[in-house]
Amino acid sequence: MRDTARKVEEKYFSNLATHVEFLPVEWRSKLTLDGDTVDSITPDKVRGLRDMLNSSAMDIMYYTSPLYRDELVKGLQQELNRLYSLFCSRNPEFEEKGGKVSIVSHSLGCVITYDIMTGWNPVRLYEQLLQKEEEEELEERWMSYEEQRLLEELYITKQRLREIEERLHELKASTISKPPVLKFKVENFFCMGSPLAVFLALRGIRPGTSGSQDHILPRTICNRLLNIFHPTDPVAYRLEPLILKHYSNISPVQIHWYNTANPLPYEHMKPSFLNPTKEATSAPDTESASAAPSPTTSPVMVRRHYGESITNIGKASILGAASIGKGLGGMLFSRFGRSSATPQAMETGKDGPEGDEKKATAVGTPPLPHSSSGFLEPTVELEHRIDFELREGLVESRYWSAVTSHTAYWSSLDIALFLLTFMYKQDQEETEKPNLDTI
Repeated sequence: MRDTARKVEEKYFSNLATHVEFLPVEWRSKLTLDGDTVDSITPDKVRGLRDMLNSSAMDIMYYTSPLYRDELVKGLQQELNRLYSLFCSRNPEFEEKGGKVSIVSHSLGCVITYDIMTGWNPVRLYEQLLQKEEEEELEERWMSYEEQRLLEELYITKQRLREIEERLHELKASTISKPPVLKFKVENFFCMGSPLAVFLALRGIRPGTSGSQDHILPRTICNRLLNIFHPTDPVAYRLEPLILKHYSNISPVQIHWYNTANPLPYEHMKPSFLNPTKEATSAPDTESASAAPSPTTSPVMVRRHYGESITNIGKASILGAASIGKGLGGMLFSRFGRSSATPQAMETGKDGPEGDEKKATAVGTPPLPHSSSGFLEPTVELEHRIDFELREGLVESRYWSAVTSHTAYWSSLDIALFLLTFMYKQDQEETEKPNLDTI
């Protein structure tokens, strides 16, 4: 990520005064957990696949275990604070000049970071559940007068005990100020390949009626939440439908190719319907392609065929060739044309909508899903879009991509540009508009 971000930074953000530094937070290897117990019980056949599962899926099992959850949370929390303190000690002007901190998390790291920021604690919830069950038992179950009297006395005593404990905690808090969990405020929280939505759904989070991010992550804790995923990543889930239910039928925002000329700013993209019935399995024919909008100006495109492949292009070309047939030539042009930034691709977007439609045939872009109402105008919209989807490669095998996509976010130039665009957002707004055209 450091290497890809540096290339993108030099190309698009070299005129800005500030600089983004990426600090890797490696916390997992320091934890003892079960030692080598899981490794010793792992069979030897298909060892590579098993090791991959042990290093990713097993962490989720560790995190759902009451035995190891606290160890995982404290390990990441301490490492985040340690790195921040070390960075500030070496760069004393960072805090003085109001430097901002964003967190880029991957997979389970998104869930752990979320729990650190929000202070979510399953033990506290369990205590609340027990209290509720006690109250219901007291109200509903038939019992003798003596038993009822003793239970009421026990209930009153427990309530009194809880009140005394709360007063004691308040007294301690007033005399000794408790330091915040993290030593810094989080400006942007980027989640990559994140299962956070599933965890929140299993914790009882349900869609609300307000389009505010506060429904799942208060802005006082984190200014902006952004959920990045590849369409074939089996571990990644959407967050927007947890805030407003009808967003399950709205396309996630498509992440721009890193060398797209004059892309439409993300905040100007209008939401549009998903149209799964029109998802094609091969390249669009000439007629439909000729009517397609340009990838540089389209707010949302059909889900299946997106730009930069997150998998290896050589393997994907071989695996995908059999099912692509006559459309292979056009799609290969699209894949390699964007990588080399051909003049045709770089000029796209300068001739207005008509010129865009003419160029769409050359780049092999699929058509927009058409609906009776076109772009959405829902009664309630999200204040800010949260789900951002990478463009799927035209000639990649979806099955191969499902295996590789979850671990390949770090090296994507598209993601590097996306991260830097939001991190440099304030600086971009302060610069002149002509400079924005290059981003």
